[in-house]
Amino acid sequence: MNTDEPIDARFSSWLKEHRGIMHKIARAYTAEPADQADLFQEMALQLWRSIPAFRGQAADSTWIYRVCLNTAMTWRRGSMRRERDLVPGADLGRVSAESASPAEDAGQRDLLEKLYAAIQTMPDFDRALILMTLDGLAYREMAEVTGLTENHVGVALTRARKRLAELMKGVTDELE
Repeated sequence: MNTDEPIDARFSSWLKEHRGIMHKIARAYTAEPADQADLFQEMALQLWRSIPAFRGQAADSTWIYRVCLNTAMTWRRGSMRRERDLVPGADLGRVSAESASPAEDAGQRDLLEKLYAAIQTMPDFDRALILMTLDGLAYREMAEVTGLTENHVGVALTRARKRLAELMKGVTDELE
């Protein structure tokens, strides 16, 4: 993207192209739909504010991930002070219309809900790595977002996956 384009044009383009990233992060860091909407707005605001600092040295998506994850982590720390209990059951968006039956659709939705509930309980850094994995980012891109080396990302991601697998163990056993 041209770093000389007007801020409002870049912001509009980023929102249009990367809205999915922002929604996914909001779902992973907040449980309630109203909080997700608030966090999305906060990420959008921080993204707007960050545009003058963007120099095009990283991919747009890398920059957006970094800004949004940092905003979400700050939001989470603040909400942990405000809330005593995390209420699982975030609105997980639409389940694929390719499900063979309503029962499979409900089962898929239930699994996604449990997955996001498990992700919400993970430490911020692990949560960020899992989200980037779900979005298909390469280790190199994760390293750019987090500021770590690719090797460190690989080690940390392996540990995060193990933690998530442990959290999901009972859930996936129920499905078999």
